[in-house]
Amino acid sequence: MRVAKKRVLLLSEGFGAGHTQAAYALSSSLRKLSPNVQTKVLELGSFLNPRMAPLIITAYKKTVVSQPRLVGLVYRHHYKKSLNRLTTLALHRLFYTQTRNILRQLRPDLVVCTHPIPSAVISRLKRLGLHVPLCTVITDYDAHGTWISPEVDRYFVSTAEVMRKLRARGVPVSKIQVTGIPVHPNFWEHPGHDEIREQFGLKPIPTVLVMGGGWGLMNDEVIHRSLTDWRENIQFIFCLGHNDKIRRKMQLDPRFNHPNIYIFGFTREIDKLMEVSNLLITKPGGMTCTEGLAKGIPMLFHKPLPGQEEENCQYFTAQGFGEPITSLDVVVKWMNRLLHDFPEIVRKRQEHVHHVARYYPLQSAQSILDILEPNRVLS
Repeated sequence: MRVAKKRVLLLSEGFGAGHTQAAYALSSSLRKLSPNVQTKVLELGSFLNPRMAPLIITAYKKTVVSQPRLVGLVYRHHYKKSLNRLTTLALHRLFYTQTRNILRQLRPDLVVCTHPIPSAVISRLKRLGLHVPLCTVITDYDAHGTWISPEVDRYFVSTAEVMRKLRARGVPVSKIQVTGIPVHPNFWEHPGHDEIREQFGLKPIPTVLVMGGGWGLMNDEVIHRSLTDWRENIQFIFCLGHNDKIRRKMQLDPRFNHPNIYIFGFTREIDKLMEVSNLLITKPGGMTCTEGLAKGIPMLFHKPLPGQEEENCQYFTAQGFGEPITSLDVVVKWMNRLLHDFPEIVRKRQEHVHHVARYYPLQSAQSILDILEPNRVLS
């Protein structure tokens, strides 16, 4: 007898790459754990409004780049507030009919949201009579008020501290699970380095991976040029995401035209590049930091945006997984460590990988299966 597959709808938004990456990571993990689950990932706004959504996201990106303090002020001002009634009404007007139609068409057994906006939309639909379990994955190491709604049946959070913050705002402990932020299963695997180096044409020397997230926001010429001073003995991989303007500019700059410097745009093989790198320089987005954590790579954090990136930076620094770049002296210190203390860096990373292996990397997906199939017996 054929068993009907359970349907899981994963909803995100395109405000930064991490939210959607978390949705796809969950999708991959669910399919890895169970053949009886069917998943669908949608960026809700982009799917429903393909013309308007890119304009809104571009405007948001420009604000993040040009006015980070304003973004921080807005984040702090609304820190303890759920989305207000006017905002939820506006979202209702924009998305209600279309979202309800999607749900009627796809008939999900469970909805998982990795961004506050679709979580708010589904929450309002539930208040109006929709009957479907709703899980919300908080994709940072903080708990902003916009994530919180009484209609959420289960929160998946990164740490016990985020759980504490939710409980302080009245969320029942029965609704919260500490699962870590879901990353793609590839980040928990450790393939052979020789094959990866051969694939990308890399050398077996100390290697630094520089990332700016999916939007390629880490555009700091001072840092970039300082790193090139070490190019004779250290290999540098610059991943610039969708920032084609900066990528082309660097490719035309003679300082970056060197056999030990590699410049990439957007790539889906960050897991491999992290695996063969010995240091990660990055914006402290929740997803990237968690991917680095899974790979055990030491991290340097570049100019955290006010708000959740600051919280992420503080958490990973306090845990000993990374260090903020407070000056160029920090960069120089780490370049010297790569050159003169390389075996110790490798040893500590192996120790760290062994430590994080104790965590169950598929916990978020397993928790979803437990909701879908409460009597499921693990093989």
